[in-house]
Amino acid sequence: MEEVPREAQPSPAPEQGQRPDAEAHITVDSPDAMRELGRRIAGLLRPGDLVLLTGELGAGKTTLTRGLGEGLGVRGAVTSPTFVIARVHPSLGGGPALVHVDAYRLGGGLDEMEDLDLDVSLPESVVVVEWGDGKVEELSDDRLHVVIKRAVGHEEVLDDVREVVVRGVGTRWSGEGALVALAPAQAE
Repeated sequence: MEEVPREAQPSPAPEQGQRPDAEAHITVDSPDAMRELGRRIAGLLRPGDLVLLTGELGAGKTTLTRGLGEGLGVRGAVTSPTFVIARVHPSLGGGPALVHVDAYRLGGGLDEMEDLDLDVSLPESVVVVEWGDGKVEELSDDRLHVVIKRAVGHEEVLDDVREVVVRGVGTRWSGEGALVALAPAQAE
């Protein structure tokens, strides 16, 4: 993984009236690197955190969530919850559970999401919502938005390479060092 200069990667637009409190740009070159990024993000998370994942089909949202599950030390294989809509993975070591939601088939925003009781799960869990933009932001003023895009080079899509922007919103993620742990490790 390598850091991408800010000017080389378009940033997701902040919500109206808000500025991003912290932002990291990472290039991921394989599914294993995407899982490792998920493990690193997990090291920043605590109960009550909301993570929104955005990216086209096959971008790596579930792969990143597998890494989150590994990093949080949860039970069960993390797989796409597309057909069940939500899966709960309890912690194996006393940490927060991982609630993994796929909002792709849910079009009604927070009203439709209320049936999942995410507001009840959120205080003691880490809630990850794929396809959640525009649907669940009201659950928390503090959240991470992770946008995953396929990289393009010389007019072709680079198969395994992804450009990932992790943007923290709210006071939980404010400050210069909020996402510093996501910076790629430097080779010695």
